[in-house]
Amino acid sequence: MQAATLGHATHDFEASGVSIDTRTLKTGDLFVALKGDARDGHEFVSMALTKGAAGAMVSHAGDDVPIDAPLLRVAHTMRGLEDLGRAARSRAGGRIVAVTGSAGKTTTKEMLRRALGALGDAHASLASYNNHWGVPLSLAQMPRQSAFGVFEIGMNHFGEIRTLAGLVRPEVAIITTIGPAHLEYFGSIEAIADAKSEIFEGLVPGGTAILPADNSCTDRLVARARQAGVGHILFFGGPAGGDARILSQDENANGMRLETEILGRRYAFHIGALGAHMAQNALATLLAVSVLGCDIEASAAALAEFSALKGRGARFAVSLGGGSAEIIDESYNANPASMRAALGLLDSARPGAGGRRIAVLGDMLELGADSTSLHAALASPVEEARADLVFACGRDMRALFDALPVSRRGAWGEMSSDIAPEVARSARAGDVILVKGSLGSRMAVVLDALKSAGRAA
Repeated sequence: MQAATLGHATHDFEASGVSIDTRTLKTGDLFVALKGDARDGHEFVSMALTKGAAGAMVSHAGDDVPIDAPLLRVAHTMRGLEDLGRAARSRAGGRIVAVTGSAGKTTTKEMLRRALGALGDAHASLASYNNHWGVPLSLAQMPRQSAFGVFEIGMNHFGEIRTLAGLVRPEVAIITTIGPAHLEYFGSIEAIADAKSEIFEGLVPGGTAILPADNSCTDRLVARARQAGVGHILFFGGPAGGDARILSQDENANGMRLETEILGRRYAFHIGALGAHMAQNALATLLAVSVLGCDIEASAAALAEFSALKGRGARFAVSLGGGSAEIIDESYNANPASMRAALGLLDSARPGAGGRRIAVLGDMLELGADSTSLHAALASPVEEARADLVFACGRDMRALFDALPVSRRGAWGEMSSDIAPEVARSARAGDVILVKGSLGSRMAVVLDALKSAGRAA
């Protein structure tokens, strides 16, 4: 650790893991005292040591830290964490995959974790640890013996992915899709594509870029990949002739059965999740497995155990009036692309006797000057999803609510807490209820109201 960080250890100690949060710290971890906008990790060094940390990486020691505490003193703890991540990547003998995109990053990362985990020890980023501290932390936590490493990379501004991809140095880089997310910071879809394409600059020599075949920005992504010196580019989805495509998709109560063609060979498998976007994520996953020269059939079989993640398509039932309503939890985040995908899930849902398709939608944030029109444009996808009733919250989602026929309008409110009681009162047995919005819209409040109205199963 001293060599990697150019730090000074007050005592000799060994750490078995790395943590930045005392709430999740494990005995033997190195606690890294990061300074954030709201809190300074140096305030929790003493607590971390009390909870079993092997030592702490600090730039200074607080008055409450014992004089004989095992500390690794560095000039800057964020740089120290990056140094640990860089060192972990340098010693890694496993195959490394990185994932970015406007939607589907975390889901694809988790599919890769499961698919590659069927073939060997697979380490992957926790949750959505895809930012300036999440990526180096995930790297630093990667066990030396990992056969595979899978890392999610996100961004809000230019240059962020370039830095993080330079740490990860993937052998395979996947871009799931490009859509109008973070328009507030970038101004155009083309600018978003350029920012996402920074991932190509981190590819190791001879690495492979995997891109969506039918995205409006695909040609631009290819051009950026060529600029970065990427010689091997593959495409998933789209029409015949692509490197990986869906031949058939049959949904059932436990997920869906997919027939695919990947690099000229056919594979049929089951995945425990629903939706066309899930099928595309699975396609990108197996194309990456193929690039790594691994067993596609074993990896595909492992996807039968994959299920949609909490906040990203997970489903649960709520007992109501002698029956139950099905809830589709898409509450983690939202942009126009992921909103359309979620409404597609609602369209394919099968309400019970007397049930309805209900959409509960919160604001999509960080869309900039076009936010109002992008919200209003969801009226067509709502129509295509055959939504019987729409509840909406947030300033910009008002534009969608006003664009809907009166017969489809449930209720609108400034905040999720304004509509949650009405959603819960309106729900009845047989309904399928989609709950979707950006994290800042706090759509989990609606989920909690639905659970309180019945009994979650």
